[in-house]
Amino acid sequence: MARMPADMTRGNQPDRPVSRQYRHLFDLIRFVKPYRWQIAAGTVALAITAGTVLALGSGMRYLIDNGFGLGDPAILDQAVLGLFGVTVLLAAATYTRFYLVTWVGERVVADIRKAVFDHIVSLSPGFFEVTRTGEVISRLTTDTTLLQTVVGSSASIALRNAIMLVGATIMLFITSPKLTGLVFLVIPFVVAPIIVYGRKVRKLSRLSQDKIAEVSADAAESLYGIRTVQAFAHEVHERARFGARVEEAFDAARQRVKARAFLTGIVILLIFGAISIVLWIGGRDVLTGAISAGQLSAFVFYAILAAGSLGAITEVVGDLQRAAGAMERILELLNTRPVIAAPAHPQQLPAKVAGRIKFDHVTFRYPSRPEALALDDFCLEIQPGETIALVGPSGAGKTTVIQLLMRFYDPDEGGITLDGSDIRSFAPEALRGAMGLVPQDPVIFSTTAADNIRYGRPEANEAEVRAAASAAHAAEFLDRLPQGLASHLGERGVRLSGGQRQRIAIARAVLRDPALLLLDEATSALDAESEQMVQAALDRAMQGRTTIVIAHRLATVLKADRIVVMDKGRIVAIGSHAELIRQGGLYARLAELQFDQPARPDPVTGNGAAASGAAEPDAAE
Repeated sequence: MARMPADMTRGNQPDRPVSRQYRHLFDLIRFVKPYRWQIAAGTVALAITAGTVLALGSGMRYLIDNGFGLGDPAILDQAVLGLFGVTVLLAAATYTRFYLVTWVGERVVADIRKAVFDHIVSLSPGFFEVTRTGEVISRLTTDTTLLQTVVGSSASIALRNAIMLVGATIMLFITSPKLTGLVFLVIPFVVAPIIVYGRKVRKLSRLSQDKIAEVSADAAESLYGIRTVQAFAHEVHERARFGARVEEAFDAARQRVKARAFLTGIVILLIFGAISIVLWIGGRDVLTGAISAGQLSAFVFYAILAAGSLGAITEVVGDLQRAAGAMERILELLNTRPVIAAPAHPQQLPAKVAGRIKFDHVTFRYPSRPEALALDDFCLEIQPGETIALVGPSGAGKTTVIQLLMRFYDPDEGGITLDGSDIRSFAPEALRGAMGLVPQDPVIFSTTAADNIRYGRPEANEAEVRAAASAAHAAEFLDRLPQGLASHLGERGVRLSGGQRQRIAIARAVLRDPALLLLDEATSALDAESEQMVQAALDRAMQGRTTIVIAHRLATVLKADRIVVMDKGRIVAIGSHAELIRQGGLYARLAELQFDQPARPDPVTGNGAAASGAAEPDAAE
């Protein structure tokens, strides 16, 4: 399996380094490119706003020197009318710029979120074994919001202020070369402290961002497991743990705000202190007649404009660095290649899948547990229409067999074929489309009962959904809900019991009408009466199709064509219930525990005692 990015494999995310790789922002171009005309129009509006602001300085100079200086009311009227016209143009251009740039920012971020999510759902389960879901969600939400700030605000601010800085500098030279020279002498003493302290601000901003991500991840874990939290009366512990995380995030935010506030104060002190010195020198020149009052006023206007633009650009640099880091983390997701991928030229599944399955000397280790063999030289051939039951203690590898068949993982050694073709030759989606899975812990989505069942076949009509619900004996309790099949089941099916959730999952599989039916403890959460009804429905669903049943309760697999007994990733026995009882060994010991009948002595050890923990519920394997 491909190695995951280092910062995505850790449970507690430490402070990650600040990214100064602005080149990562160039990866935004592919998302921005479709909206180039909106950007072009916004850029024109931006240039107009910058130009009108710069024109205000010349208008001020004209007004003071000619309107006030000459005492001519007509010139004053003309100057005010001109100023009003410029103001109207500025307002219209500002509206256009703000709307277009913000629209592009929102649109681009929406596209990025869709692209990231589309990619995430294509990644194999192995990726999520080593990656916190909360971290992925943080990248999908918080990091993309940072990019929205850059595309929809910061980039526009940076460009506008860069234009005004250049324009104001040119106008400063035109207005008074002498005073401009003094300004440039002061600039190094102003900029150097800002740059040095700005690095600290950016580091604290990154720390604050990471702490917020940790808060989000911890909250998600607690809420996903809220029943377990409450069952163990862990509310106080979770409140304290979450409160500590929040306080850490607050402390990081406080340090960031304090540093940023100090930086802002330094900027104001240094820049406007320098302007005050220049103003004092310029005022003496006005008194001596070297320059006019209008020239000095225009110079001060342009100096303030240049200083403000420089300060705004300095602020934007921090946003750009945070966005570069966010884009870097998003690219880590987008560049993570699915370990399970379709071949370049996938083989087409036949219109009618027969269901012949062969495991040929399969050896497999989970990526998160590379030291432990989940399957060890596993060999098994299943005929079309045959029902195979997998039994054995926890950790025997039963669920692993299904996960490899569905190609959630690929074997480390050996191969698996379906109807004589290696399953790796098919597109994963097509392969899984021929299978129907009823897991031990079914997932119920926060939508209606009908939509949850229709997950098995989205194009199914209402009558087909109801027929599937009836076949799984789910219609009886669904009809008692306020809106029947249209009732919302709550987040993760909170409105249903464990057995009801399992019957919804069975209805999905029935609706899918798959060639291969995979039942992983499909009736484990049902009471005896419901189990009997659902088992009858499953017996009908299993007719004419290849079925693999995983069960601990041996009573549910007595009708299987063959029972495969597994232990430590290997097959230790195969046969019918009666044959395996006669052979003794592991199956006989399990039967003794469950059916209260004596086990024959193990032919190898001579021991017929039950294995400790053999009948424990199956763990995720």
